[in-house]
Amino acid sequence: MAAPPGRGGADGYCDLPDVRLELDPGKVRGGGGGFTVCFWLYLSSSARPSSVILHQVAEGGGDKVPFLALGEGNKLILFPLLGFHREAPTPDSSYPWTDITNLTEVNECPLDNWFHVGCEVTENIMRLHIDCDLVAETHLHSLYNEPDYQDDANQINLLGSKDKLEGYVYNMELSCMLGNIQQQFAKNPPFKLSIDYSCSDGIEEGDDGIWNIVGGKASCRRNFILEVILVDAFGEAAKDREIVASLVYADNGALVEKSRDDSEPPLLISCDGIEYPAVSRPLPIIRGRALFKLKISQLSSKCDNKLFRIFFSTLGMKRYPFLEAYSKPIRCISRNRTSRPLGSAKRIGSASMDDIQSINNCEGFGHSGKANGRLQTHDPSSVNKHAKKMVLDKGAQDVMVSDSTASDYDSMDAGSSWSLSDGDDVESFSDAEIFRYCLDGTHERSKFLRAAAPSVNEDDLIKLANQVSLYSGCTHHRNQILISKQLLQEGADIWSIISKNNERALWSSAVPEMKAKFLEIVHPSNRGLSEQDFEVLRGIAGCGDDIGRDEFDKLWSWLYPVAIALSKDKINRLWDFTAHRWIEGLITLQETENALRSSRDRLMKPGTFVLRFPTTRSWPHPDAGSLVVTYVGSDNSIHHRLLSLDVSDAKSGNLEDLLLKEPELSQLGRVDRLPSSMQS
Repeated sequence: MAAPPGRGGADGYCDLPDVRLELDPGKVRGGGGGFTVCFWLYLSSSARPSSVILHQVAEGGGDKVPFLALGEGNKLILFPLLGFHREAPTPDSSYPWTDITNLTEVNECPLDNWFHVGCEVTENIMRLHIDCDLVAETHLHSLYNEPDYQDDANQINLLGSKDKLEGYVYNMELSCMLGNIQQQFAKNPPFKLSIDYSCSDGIEEGDDGIWNIVGGKASCRRNFILEVILVDAFGEAAKDREIVASLVYADNGALVEKSRDDSEPPLLISCDGIEYPAVSRPLPIIRGRALFKLKISQLSSKCDNKLFRIFFSTLGMKRYPFLEAYSKPIRCISRNRTSRPLGSAKRIGSASMDDIQSINNCEGFGHSGKANGRLQTHDPSSVNKHAKKMVLDKGAQDVMVSDSTASDYDSMDAGSSWSLSDGDDVESFSDAEIFRYCLDGTHERSKFLRAAAPSVNEDDLIKLANQVSLYSGCTHHRNQILISKQLLQEGADIWSIISKNNERALWSSAVPEMKAKFLEIVHPSNRGLSEQDFEVLRGIAGCGDDIGRDEFDKLWSWLYPVAIALSKDKINRLWDFTAHRWIEGLITLQETENALRSSRDRLMKPGTFVLRFPTTRSWPHPDAGSLVVTYVGSDNSIHHRLLSLDVSDAKSGNLEDLLLKEPELSQLGRVDRLPSSMQS
């Protein structure tokens, strides 16, 4: 039987109440034969012990008894077959069913996730398989040998529960053959949509877990970024699907409507620099992912202070919870137009010309002649409000002051002269631009640096890096600014070679150039990029068999900081060491978590870890080029921790010591090598 009848049968998905499957145990009699029932099961988080998933009832009516249910600890229970086994449950059987024969899974049943169920039934044996693993088996007594057995009463129907249990079945099949669970398990798995929160940007999360997003008028609202993932139960990317985003109320899921006095839709999406109503612009899934650049025009204060959510759904498919995803609650606020106090910002050390050369793989920019190559940051309270300023690049100015109703810290001294004498104190970047850079998201920072970095000298970049690090309180911003000039220049050079002045180039022609440039940067390591690595890079770029400049820039903004990090001495040696592969590097989050499982729902022993570069952190994000350790914790779950790999750490630190400084790994008392599946 290819799919159960009822709603959703066309695409293989079926609501649990609509499941109906006819069994004929009589076909099993004699010869030691049997049959197999296989299906994918999805249970919502509302499922509780005592919930019956599938009932069995004799043909022609009668009382229903359980066939598949949730027992104590949400463990799956399979019961003998009615009219077929002497041990079958009776109408008087009730939870917790400890007084009757059953097959109980050892582990807790996963909720809000797909898992595969396989039931093998013979005259004398029943077996329960979860995700193709045999988890329970029992020997039974056949009713065929009973003297009062009635051969005409052997038709059994399996019916999905019509109780309050929210569940779904996919690709239910009945086979008169045993031993074919593996084939059904591997065939056409179901999909699930989720949000990858590790790549979100432009969002401030409060202590209460609510996101604060700046929205409202066009002059005030800001971009924020969310990425969704659509993969099957094995982590393989979906194809030929589109995802659409909409703004809904957090309390009831109702769409936020455009008010009468508003000319704009409540949720906007940016595509190629142009804003569209989000509901009218679905995005295609590429390599299992879709990146949404969104803005909210509706303020919470204009909606009775209600909270919102971003609702993602799969276009052209029936609504199922596993093909939908909701963001965390959002409070949309207007931008504070008062000057922001710096508070007790901690002073940090200044970057130097030596830092810039070290960060750029000792092939930094030429020294411009400063006596000690070091700049001192000034006290923000002593800023000369009458200092004359100049903007070096019109594009950078446009990016940073595009707000036509600029706030107090966006404004510049209108009386400043652009014609400066040699004795004037020239500042390349105004305080307004520096503060704006600190406050903006990664997308806006990238636009600013792309416009400004090519036209400034090294000293200007050092000063900007120091100022941003001071005012933001994050030293990691500094490295991203210091590498910007060389990142942009080398990226432009490589694209020129790849594209030969065309708008697009074949992916196959881009691979050799990127492979050679990567080895040049990570020298003296001889470990380059593999074919699998380039598949990850193609997923980051979001391209197919050909690649355009925008796609290449996205790829290069991720790869260059990674290559720079790998060029550092200690990390370089670890990257080059392949007997036990310490750094996996170019691997997705899903692949990492799969590598830490001995089977689909069983993890490796605690302490086993994978080191990787997060695929969602691209320049100029402060964590671009940083390592993440993904490990199995003592609570038998997967954890992700960002490792701080500053320049000083890379020169003198020991990566294993850094790992053991992580509280969870220290508690475990050991650091295991990678699983053998990751060492090839």
